[in-house]
Amino acid sequence: MKIDFILNKKPVHIDTDPLRRLLDVLREDFYLTGVKEGCGEGECGACTVLIGGEAVCSCIVPVGTVANEKILTIEGFRSTARYRILEKCFIDAGAVQCGFCTPGFIMAAESLLSENPRPDETEIRQGIAGNLCRCTGYSMVVDAIQKASVQGKGLW
Repeated sequence: MKIDFILNKKPVHIDTDPLRRLLDVLREDFYLTGVKEGCGEGECGACTVLIGGEAVCSCIVPVGTVANEKILTIEGFRSTARYRILEKCFIDAGAVQCGFCTPGFIMAAESLLSENPRPDETEIRQGIAGNLCRCTGYSMVVDAIQKASVQGKGLW
């Protein structure tokens, strides 16, 4: 089946089984390896992408359901000023260790801040609830997102 969608602001198409996971299509067909497979069940957030601005676990999304959608991966987000603010804040807050979960947290943070540019701690914790980290812990991630909301004032 031919499927057309917007990937990182560029129109793309793929002829594939519509039941293939979006995660696999992004990694294997478009070579976007910033999305990681952790659990394969939508529980860890390592494969988070934005679909229409909403944070979604790409491991549980059949590619056939993204026809005509706008998908943003960490690779597409990296070129933005908002990414640079989030990256700096994650580094400054010590919210990065092994880095496996970081792209998913960054994408979840972007989705949250786009919807709510000044979230409180509870809202941040809810916004990242679908993302797991085994190294850093969540306090530093929450700190990073709080810092980004202040430093990025006016961008979100």
